[in-house]
Amino acid sequence: MARYFIRVLRLEPLLGVQMGSADSIDPLNYYNLEDFLFGAVRERFERDHSLSAFDFFSIIIWKANRAKSKVAVNLMKCDRQRRGDLEAIVRALTSEVWDQPDEQSRLKILLEIWGMRLPMASAILSVLWPEQFTVYDVRVCGELLNKGCDDFKRLAELKSFEGLWKGYCRYVNAVRTAVNREVSLRDKDRFLWGQSAKRQLESDIQNCFQRAKGGG
Repeated sequence: MARYFIRVLRLEPLLGVQMGSADSIDPLNYYNLEDFLFGAVRERFERDHSLSAFDFFSIIIWKANRAKSKVAVNLMKCDRQRRGDLEAIVRALTSEVWDQPDEQSRLKILLEIWGMRLPMASAILSVLWPEQFTVYDVRVCGELLNKGCDDFKRLAELKSFEGLWKGYCRYVNAVRTAVNREVSLRDKDRFLWGQSAKRQLESDIQNCFQRAKGGG
């Protein structure tokens, strides 16, 4: 985990700024990254109506650590003002998302203006509005299919935003209904992801991790 935290701190030269907001973060709180995101980061967003680059890229790392450099390059490419400063870009982006009138507009901004794909965009919005959005994830898609729901595995490939939005709304509703427990949307997503991970590990053990031995 120490190596993981070092990788997070290496974002600083990438961001091109001194991440002052990081100085006030207790590393013990940052260790539990998901709790940090859905607690402190969400609270700061509700207070400031924007995110720092450090908080924003913490969401990126939580969803897919390997994608952080690609996301940074893409943001600078999509920035119409060519600021070359990720702190300024992220502040503007997240402020723009806050200002949108509804959930559809928020997702559209991230996909069509900032060039994100559905998995990452939905992760960002799920942290900021966890009662309205849930993370689009292939594991969850598989569990929903097992439960007799629609097959959502190709949803992110749709070219039409209107079609993608309608499909994502069905996906969110499927997550809500697939877990028969009185828990939050976030916990229903966790349940389905955990169920998939548990099922895969059980299968791997039964098969003596044959896929790993074969290089998969």
